[in-house]
Amino acid sequence: MTPTRKRRLIATLLILVGVGVAAAITFYSLQQNLLYFQSPSEVAELEMPADRQFRLGGLVKTGSTEREPDGLAVRFVVTDGLAEIPVRYVGILPDLFREGQGVIARGSLDGSGEFAATEVLAKHDENYMPPEVADALEKAGHPAAAGSSDREG
Repeated sequence: MTPTRKRRLIATLLILVGVGVAAAITFYSLQQNLLYFQSPSEVAELEMPADRQFRLGGLVKTGSTEREPDGLAVRFVVTDGLAEIPVRYVGILPDLFREGQGVIARGSLDGSGEFAATEVLAKHDENYMPPEVADALEKAGHPAAAGSSDREG
């Protein structure tokens, strides 16, 4: 092999290794930044590790909302009819947030099994329910899912 061909081969191999490393880093970063949707039943089944970010969706359990008088902190329970997850959120809740309504919270579980939410989203009108929430409720056999015929997806 001539020296010129050898240099071209080495350059080509270095480029391929560089592209492979860049692709691996990109893939790893995307995996770490994806937020998967989980229902309370799925969280209980999967035994989600603490501090792993995901989206929790379901219905706000009636009678579970407790506001702390000295700040913006609020606690409530998200349920899909089969399992319940306590949620703590510090911030201003959406205007449409109500007990018995669909909600999606983004955050992670803490060591005690409570979901520490960093964002809470509520459904935007009386007929809409996020598709992930409606599907999870249907799987759980919850009657509220039957009224969500106006789903987007």
